[in-house]
Amino acid sequence: METGFWVSVSIWVALLVDFIIRVLAIIIVPRNRKPTSATAWLLAIFLIPYIGILFFLLIGSYKLPKSRRKKQEEINRFIIESTEGIERVRRDHPWPPWLEGVVELNRNLGAMPLVGGNRATLNGDYEGSLNAMAEEIRKARKYIHVEFYILSLDKTTGPFFDALEEAVKRGVVVRVLLDHIASLRTPDYKRTTKRLTAMGAKWQLMLPVQPLKGKYQRPDLRNHRKLLIVDGRVAFMGSQNVIDRSYNKKSNIRRGLKWKELIVRLEGPIVAGLNAIFITDWYSETDELLQRETEPITDEIDPNELDAQVVPSGPGFAGENNLRLFLALLYYAQERIVITSPYFVPDDAMLMAITSAVQRGISVDLFVSEIGDQALVYHAQRSYYEALLRAGVRIWMYKAPYILHAKHFTIDNDVAVIGSSNMDMRSFQLNMEVSLMVRGRSFVDEMRKVEDGYRRDSRELTLEEWMKQPLRSTVLDNLARLTSALQ
Repeated sequence: METGFWVSVSIWVALLVDFIIRVLAIIIVPRNRKPTSATAWLLAIFLIPYIGILFFLLIGSYKLPKSRRKKQEEINRFIIESTEGIERVRRDHPWPPWLEGVVELNRNLGAMPLVGGNRATLNGDYEGSLNAMAEEIRKARKYIHVEFYILSLDKTTGPFFDALEEAVKRGVVVRVLLDHIASLRTPDYKRTTKRLTAMGAKWQLMLPVQPLKGKYQRPDLRNHRKLLIVDGRVAFMGSQNVIDRSYNKKSNIRRGLKWKELIVRLEGPIVAGLNAIFITDWYSETDELLQRETEPITDEIDPNELDAQVVPSGPGFAGENNLRLFLALLYYAQERIVITSPYFVPDDAMLMAITSAVQRGISVDLFVSEIGDQALVYHAQRSYYEALLRAGVRIWMYKAPYILHAKHFTIDNDVAVIGSSNMDMRSFQLNMEVSLMVRGRSFVDEMRKVEDGYRRDSRELTLEEWMKQPLRSTVLDNLARLTSALQ
């Protein structure tokens, strides 16, 4: 009798707890969260309540700790002072009528101004870009700032590390930031950190997940930026990490996968803006606020110089800076849009902007990889192909065994954007990213040549071909799409 009583009590308590969890989930989960994300989380909690709650507590918050957000506010005030080159913005040719508003949007979101007097060179040669960075490192006289999502010592990157060590021996200050989780997953992580320590570089992990040391935030909030700044004179940024193009993964090597990247080498006032991003991240990790050092600007303005604006984004900012920039440009486009993104998982707003552009008569091309290296993202991306193809988007699939990892897009003949940001919900909300908006016909023309090269090495996906996909692929794609909303 007594046993039956306590069994009944336990059942009622369990039912009550289950009810309370569901009610609290309805109140807490949707708050300040996108409807798609909130719906996905609620579905997980309602179907698998205890596991769903556990995962929500672990990765449900996309905000950085309060101390980090406060630092971001402090550094924004610092960034606002990085205004060298504003007076060199070229107005000898009429701006598109919409560009002023986009520049103001970026300024309000990320604090960075549009600056003129810049020079830019694109480089899509994987080892060639690593060699170009090493060459500039060898010219360093004052400081080198290295910030990469993945930084790994291997046969391919050996010359890069050798150049850093030589610089330290010359008395150059070398500061290095590498993402903790991303670099930790590489097979040469310990060898890499030992080499940095041995050479005398000042290095720090970004967003470390070290709860025993009091350092913890949502584990999949990552710093995805890729930057190199030398003496405030020259900078590199783009999609490429410092690692062999196979990423040294056994599965990649077995499949023969090779990464295709694009980076840009920059000179001019924009270098100070990129250095301010490094200073921001260094301060966040070390509490050391570095002095801002800039190179003197010559008085003469070269007619081939470019206007450029740095757009930082990530959970340290109140808004999704990169998404807002991308949406603004997509809606302002008048003639042509070309998007290159290895992980293309748009939210509702971006999907609407892209399909609306086609319906406005805009030519829209999307470059993606024919094959994928991350199964969930690959299948989630594929779930959008039918809607895009039916709208009239031309999808170009870069041929295997290459993973087209470059991240950039062009709008008409006026503006190009390049950086570390994918066009997916992770890059919009969870990752710390940096994008560069460039105004200048010469730069857009160079980007068009890169896109033409992609087109030659790609095949076009048609709606007829896509509709022949087997049912199992459709099921996998749709399931992956659901999980992509758990942000």
